[in-house]
Amino acid sequence: MTEEEALDAVQAALGAEHAAVYGYGVVGARIGDGRRNEAREAYDAHRARRDALGRTIRDLGGSPESSAAAYALPFPVPDEAAAARLAAELEDRVAGVYADLVRATEGSLRREAAAALREAAVRSARWRGGGVAFPGLAERRSTPRPSETASATADVL
Repeated sequence: MTEEEALDAVQAALGAEHAAVYGYGVVGARIGDGRRNEAREAYDAHRARRDALGRTIRDLGGSPESSAAAYALPFPVPDEAAAARLAAELEDRVAGVYADLVRATEGSLRREAAAALREAAVRSARWRGGGVAFPGLAERRSTPRPSETASATADVL
């Protein structure tokens, strides 16, 4: 692993966190009262991870990339059920980026990435009502979803 590879992986994680923060704004607007606190907690967790990744990028000698003004949603979110599906999708995509960060780093950065991957997998399972084998590793999932071809860090959630 080179420092440049680590920096690229951290930047990708930052991009995914920017997208997740945006996406949870949509989730929060559509989710019912029964799950509003869960959405708020996830939103706050992603904001905290986003901020920590910005500090890590600066520590690695880089400049954190800014968030986009908006992100395209992977599907329409007209109601509570779609909001819960979006939350699970956000967590799956964040988990994928953190799995990449685990592979690209070592030491304390790898431990933090593994913790973030675990947290995203747990939130995804809660939103979905069940987990997946090998969270964060799309190539290990038994039935790939069409959304896996979309980028988690560019302009698509």
